[in-house]
Amino acid sequence: MPQITGKEIGPIGYGMMGLAIKPDQTFEALDAALEQGCNFWNGGEFYGPPDGNSLALLEKYLAARPEGTADKIVLSVKGCFSVATRTVDGSPEAIRRSIDGCLAQLKGRKTKIDIYQCARRDPNVPLEVALGVIENEYVKTGKVGGIGLSEVRAETIHEAVKIATIAAVEVELSLWSTEILDNGVASACAQYGIPIVAYSPVGRGLLSGQYQSWADVEKAAETNPMMNMSPRFAKENFDTNLELLHRVKTIADAKGCTPAQLAINWTRVLSQFSSSLKKALPAGAIVVPIPGSTAPERVVENSKLIDLSEDEMKQIDEVLDKFVRAGDRYPSSIPTNT
Repeated sequence: MPQITGKEIGPIGYGMMGLAIKPDQTFEALDAALEQGCNFWNGGEFYGPPDGNSLALLEKYLAARPEGTADKIVLSVKGCFSVATRTVDGSPEAIRRSIDGCLAQLKGRKTKIDIYQCARRDPNVPLEVALGVIENEYVKTGKVGGIGLSEVRAETIHEAVKIATIAAVEVELSLWSTEILDNGVASACAQYGIPIVAYSPVGRGLLSGQYQSWADVEKAAETNPMMNMSPRFAKENFDTNLELLHRVKTIADAKGCTPAQLAINWTRVLSQFSSSLKKALPAGAIVVPIPGSTAPERVVENSKLIDLSEDEMKQIDEVLDKFVRAGDRYPSSIPTNT
C-alpha cells in the first residue's frame, strides 16, 4: 500500500471537489469512500462557498460520525487560489490566512491537515519564502503533516526539493491528459520518490460515459461551473474528444469493466509497464488517482482495483498514440504548470 507523510493510504483516493455541487450527498459519498478503503481525501478551501467548501462539509460529516473517524482520513488541502478572479496569492500572509482558516473550519474535528499546498505557484513570491512559512510555522508545529505541490513544472519540483521535503505532487493525469509523461514532471517525481496525486483520472467525467452529447454537457454546466472552465468541453471540441471515450469503451467492454474503471486503473499501474509503452511513467513511480463523485454507487465503482495486462496496456497505448485531443486543459486565464 502506498504511504504519504508516513501514513498508509489506499491505492485509490477520493477527490472532494464535487461535494460542493451536491452537498446533500456528502455523508453517503464519504462513507462509501472509507468503506472501500479510499482514505486519502483531496479537498480545497475554494471548492465551493466558504460555508460549504471541503473543510466545512468535512467538519459536519465528522461531527455526525463516531469518534476516531477523523483518524482514518489522510487529508490533503489546496488553498491560496481564487476561482472568481483566477489568481493565486502565495504570500506569507495569504498562506497563514488560508491554513489558519482551514483549521478553524474543521473546529478540532481533525486537528491536523496531513498535506497542505498552494493550488498554484505564485510567481511573485520566492519559493523558499512560501515553502518556508508552511515548513517552519505549520509542519514543525504539528498543524500540517507535509508540504505538497500542485500544477507545477518539473523545474519547480527540482527547486522545491532543495528547500523542503515534498510529500506529494498533485497534477492532472488521465487518458485524456497525459502531459506530465512528456514534460518532465513525472520523471522528476520518480527521481525524488514523490507520490503523484492524479486528479481528474476520469477525464473530468468524459471517460465515465456520462456525457454522450453536447446537450449532456450543457445540462451539466447548469449546476457545475467547472464544466465551463475546460476548453475541451467547448462545443467545437467536444465531438472530437468524445471519440476517445468510444475507443476506451471498446477495450473496457472486452475487459469486463467500465471505461471509468479502466481509466482510473491505467493511471494506477502505468509505471509497471515503463519499458514497453510510448506513454509511460518511469519505473517505480507511485500514482494515487483521486476520482471524485457525489453518488455512493459511483464511489464504489471507482474504487475497484483492476489489474491490466501488458497486452491491454499496449492496446491503450496505441489508442493514445493515435488520438489527437482538441482544446487545452484550462482557459488561458487560469495558470497551469507554474
